[in-house]
Amino acid sequence: QVQLVESGGGLVQAGGSLRLSCTASGRSFSTYVVAWFRQAPGKEREFVVGINQSGTSTKYADSVKGRFTISRDNAKNTVYLQMNSLEAEDTGVYYCAGDVHIFVVTSQGLYAFWGQGTQVTVSA
Repeated sequence: QVQLVESGGGLVQAGGSLRLSCTASGRSFSTYVVAWFRQAPGKEREFVVGINQSGTSTKYADSVKGRFTISRDNAKNTVYLQMNSLEAEDTGVYYCAGDVHIFVVTSQGLYAFWGQGTQVTVSA
């Protein structure tokens, strides 16, 4: 089992940047696909981006392609989400999730382990 903790959220102006971190406890982190989801007020939680175990394969939602970059450092048990050119529509609670999969999956129901979330607020 793995525990995930997000950090790095905050308030930023539109056009600005933030870097989120998802740090895991447990020895099996390197065997997990990790994804970021977000939930805006009044909306359902949605897939943002995911990365495979080795960091060689990623999948992005169309809405963040070219602006967000996911990476991981298995030696530090951490996945990063670099968010640039932030827009008001990026506002929400960002969650990292992990589970063992052959490839990156986008359905939240397929991830067993979740962090508590970190708030990202982008002011227009």
